[in-house]
Amino acid sequence: MNKLKKWIIISLLISLISGVLAIVLTFDANTLEAIIQIRSEYIILAVALHIFSLFLQGIRIKSMCKALGYNINIKDATEIVTSSMFIAAITPAAIAGEPLRVHLLNRRSIPLGKATAVILGERLMDALLILSLAPLSLYVMRGVLASSGVNASIDAALMIGEIVLLCLFSILIYGLWKPKKTRKVMYFLVHRFAPLIGKKKEMMLPKILERVDTELEHLHDSVAIFMKEGRYGLLLGMACTFCVWALDFSVLPVILVGLNQHFPPLVAYASQVVLMVIMVVSITPGAGGVAELGASTLFSFFVGSSLLGIVVVAWRAITFYMNLAIGGFVSLKIIKDTDYIKRMFK
Repeated sequence: MNKLKKWIIISLLISLISGVLAIVLTFDANTLEAIIQIRSEYIILAVALHIFSLFLQGIRIKSMCKALGYNINIKDATEIVTSSMFIAAITPAAIAGEPLRVHLLNRRSIPLGKATAVILGERLMDALLILSLAPLSLYVMRGVLASSGVNASIDAALMIGEIVLLCLFSILIYGLWKPKKTRKVMYFLVHRFAPLIGKKKEMMLPKILERVDTELEHLHDSVAIFMKEGRYGLLLGMACTFCVWALDFSVLPVILVGLNQHFPPLVAYASQVVLMVIMVVSITPGAGGVAELGASTLFSFFVGSSLLGIVVVAWRAITFYMNLAIGGFVSLKIIKDTDYIKRMFK
């Protein structure tokens, strides 16, 4: 587990150092006074909002699995969400979160292709919502950024993030629309990496290709079911997606109310959408450093300088450190899936 520990330490160090710098550079007498006057009930509410968003993600997985004819209880679905968020938070660009979700669904007797369809559906709905909100959010932010001198840099960062999201979204849609070409690409990749198997290539290659065919059939069958019999599950998944992001984006405004701050709510929400797009292009574990720097920049337009560091750290603690704490506990103490996690970090 040495590599796992290394990534946990790296993820925490990057984020902690960024958070400490944000506080140190903005701390003054007004900061201390604001902390003394903080309304703790709102901080508790912010924590509850994030926890409820995790629960709703579990409901989304449950409803989408049910649409494919598989029953999974909400407890198991929520455990899958939290454990995958832990792995996503400590791997560069969050690359390991989705594979772990697919694996955990597969462990609950859901075929790999159909499990992939569920998680793919989640990511598609997330991407579609953020892509839809990003242009409107940029429009809202432009009025605030007009006199700041950083409008061009924010525009560039948003454009890069949107291009990445749009490319991924287009590739996934094209792959589902043209299954035969998807199969050709998968065959090409299998043959390309087959030499890595070594001497067992001749024996293992037919089995791998057969598995590819089987799982692609499951995947495309699942998409067809979602578009026909499973439309109710898909619609419920979309509703859950909207609610999940609405809850998580409400964490920041609630923190600000708890700190007795006056702010434009629309700008607070828009800044987080822009920040999510910027974080997409981050390759650091859990977007460490990028999240804190981006938040410090965007939140500074509606948060006083003396409270900026505290707000950034509080927001990051609820939306990131909480995922690490809850997800780590679930992964290592409840699900006990350490063998799979070990293999992921070899």
